[in-house]
Amino acid sequence: MIRKLASGQYRLYSRKLNPKTGKRRNLGTFSTRAAAEKHERDVQYFKRH
Repeated sequence: MIRKLASGQYRLYSRKLNPKTGKRRNLGTFSTRAAAEKHERDVQYFKRH
């Protein structure tokens, strides 16, 4: 899940809530949305390989 920050950057969050904090886990911050989308695909790949 990608959200745009007030600073203009994009942050990738996990889809599930972290049970310990009740919030989503930060999976990285990127300067462009394309970079965040690419990293999201990489994360999905490694979850299954």
